[in-house]
Amino acid sequence: MRCCLNPDCPNPHNHDSHQYCQSCNTPLIPLLRGRYRVIKVLSDEGGFGRTYLAEDVDKLNEWCVVKQFAPKFQESSALKKAVELFKEEAKQLQKLGEHDQIPALLAYFEQNNYLFLVQQFIDGQNLSQELQQGITYNESKILQLLLDLLPVLKFIHDRGIIHRDIKPQNIIRRQRDGRLVLIDFGSSKQLTVTVQTQIGTTIGSHGYTPMEQMHNGEAYPASDLFSLGTTCFHLLTGVRPSQLWMEHGYSWVSSWRRHLSNSGSVKVPLSGYLSEVLDNLLQTDIQQRYQSADEVLKDLTNEPSFTSAPATLLTVSSTTQRVNRLLVYAAILLLGLGGVWYLQARVFSSHQPVNKVSQAPSTLKGHASDVNSVAFAPDGVTLASGSDDKTIKLWNLANNQEIRTLKGHSQWIWTVAFSPDGQTLASGSADKTIKLWNVSSGKEIRTLAGNGDGITSVAFSPDGKILASGSLDQKIKLWNVATGKEIHTLSGHSQAVASVAFSPDGQTLASGGWDKKIKLWNLTTEKEIRTFEGHSQLVQAVAFSPDGVSLASGSKDKTIKLWNLVTGEAIRTLTGHTDKVNSIVYLPKSINQKNQTVANLASGSSDNTVKLWNLETGKEIRTLKTGSGYIYAVASSPNGKMIASGGSADNIIKIWQISN
Repeated sequence: MRCCLNPDCPNPHNHDSHQYCQSCNTPLIPLLRGRYRVIKVLSDEGGFGRTYLAEDVDKLNEWCVVKQFAPKFQESSALKKAVELFKEEAKQLQKLGEHDQIPALLAYFEQNNYLFLVQQFIDGQNLSQELQQGITYNESKILQLLLDLLPVLKFIHDRGIIHRDIKPQNIIRRQRDGRLVLIDFGSSKQLTVTVQTQIGTTIGSHGYTPMEQMHNGEAYPASDLFSLGTTCFHLLTGVRPSQLWMEHGYSWVSSWRRHLSNSGSVKVPLSGYLSEVLDNLLQTDIQQRYQSADEVLKDLTNEPSFTSAPATLLTVSSTTQRVNRLLVYAAILLLGLGGVWYLQARVFSSHQPVNKVSQAPSTLKGHASDVNSVAFAPDGVTLASGSDDKTIKLWNLANNQEIRTLKGHSQWIWTVAFSPDGQTLASGSADKTIKLWNVSSGKEIRTLAGNGDGITSVAFSPDGKILASGSLDQKIKLWNVATGKEIHTLSGHSQAVASVAFSPDGQTLASGGWDKKIKLWNLTTEKEIRTFEGHSQLVQAVAFSPDGVSLASGSKDKTIKLWNLVTGEAIRTLTGHTDKVNSIVYLPKSINQKNQTVANLASGSSDNTVKLWNLETGKEIRTLKTGSGYIYAVASSPNGKMIASGGSADNIIKIWQISN
């Protein structure tokens, strides 16, 4: 196949035997610059040239991309200026190609009054093609996109280059490693801005291009960040910003959230944190927008900027300081991964159900970001906490002092659980691994790897020999604690598994998932026993009652359901929370004034409260108000006299004293 290099040719594809284009009669060039065999048109630049797929015959016919710039200038001085700018731009692109996520520049030259630029071919699909294939983007995927692309933007902005056209079509997911590659730094955009501004030509794509670039032809690092924000919006909702721009101009940006609820691709609402970050990216007023990729990265990692950003013409607004917590909280909020741990049933003497709580809970401070998981050791004195800051902390509750910090995970910690003997701690992370730790020494025992995505929940069997894990990859894995080997994988959920819990006898495992379902598994046969359905939205947490007779589940639908394990029917629904229920835990049974055994439950919610429930009546006993912030995790001490809560408020853990 030979391709005609006349940028105006209506049908440029020709057979190898042709010497002239069968469509426009232009002489066909067998090898461009004696090296590149142009095969087909990849995209048309609307009169300024085309982008072609080609083979490099000097590199065993390795594929490459040839970009042609064919400005139709009437004046020779304008064309001369364009050539000069092209060469300067090519030098800049050569530097940018040093980054692994930017196509390398292979050559640039002029031939037959056209300018050509040859770049590395990236094997993969762009994000627009992914959308067309039905791939949906949730909050976790948007987080991954931001963390993958922002360093690339920082790299180019530090070198004085503005991309000017960030959109799904210009972001390719590289097939070999899944990394995102930013393409189309086309010099045609740069040259068009410089040479053609007198006729009002603007570079960018409607809907993705910020106001200052569209109206004035001015572009800054903040301009690329606006385009990145609109790209995230498009991926989340499936709604094209170009369509909204044509219908509403820039006014659509102020009400972008309403498109989330109307979108079939968004399964759950965004956390407040991601919403706020997108707000800062989507500001029409550039002064109110993030000014650099560094600022966004600082909010994502809660760490100092990697290096000083180059000076801009703009002043950073105080608005950009509003978001000062990890965006990765979003993934935790999305999942509601508070973790659930089975607690040994112990009856303690009392004349009435739990109903007295200390008015001023003690606080444990030390984490640098959200606390996503808390767990009591069997001794009732040691507490473990896992955080977005990638660390696990062990605390002595006798004096509320930190014992030690466990480091080893490369991403945030979603879940922690003690073994029944209290000697081992398990932790699950967004880095797709589970780590087992020696509690006494704080040393890592081993790492369990094999999941395809982040670990959302871990739980030990009552005998401590098996560890169960739930993951975003929709799988439940059973692990041999002594050897670290995988025993079995349980498959059945159609979406992420958010929570797992063992029955007190160790024979049954319960799992709750984003598919709104709860499943029971027979661990002897490793088969599914039954599925409970009744929640209207995703299930965040599951927990067996201490006697093993019933199961509780917490959901994004703001309710807690109690299930009969024999019939599979919902016994009771507890209502009272005004936002998603992220974590639940049974409390040890108590004796009421009528000498009756009473079961209680604690729940943590994104409505900033912990609630205590009487499960016999289904009534709320008390609400523990935490002030501000979401509650991601609750846990009860073995004797039921302490409740720990962890969440997003000031990165602290609260310890509530329960009295009778």
